[in-house]
Amino acid sequence: MRRVFAVLALMLFAAGCSRTPDETQIREAIAAMEHAVEQRQPREFMAFVAEDFTGSEGSLDKAGVHNLLRAQFLGNQAVGVVLGPIEVTLTGERAVAKVSATLTGGSGGWIPERGAVYDFDTGWKKVGGEWRCISANWTRH
Repeated sequence: MRRVFAVLALMLFAAGCSRTPDETQIREAIAAMEHAVEQRQPREFMAFVAEDFTGSEGSLDKAGVHNLLRAQFLGNQAVGVVLGPIEVTLTGERAVAKVSATLTGGSGGWIPERGAVYDFDTGWKKVGGEWRCISANWTRH
């Protein structure tokens, strides 16, 4: 009986030590960013943005993205995000993630007052063992 418990304990320990695959970490980061937008929590969103971030064809830095988020939250009582499938391509310590997103905003009623679909092309790198977004460009449909 002791052996059974020892084997079970070893299996649980090994499962707990297993590393989450890089692709899964990036997908989880994007999902957390989506949740942060919907919850109107710019600080939580920005936790996934690298210090050297550039976006919108080089016209935004990290502070600019933070300000853009805050402006959207001030201008919309409710903000919604619906993500399409996420395509992740890994190259060592770098990655590219592409996703379509439907973004909505308005007064918080059942039907949003504004909405648009965007294609996002994002770059990622590992910073201290964690994946952080280093670039993002988007086009509106």
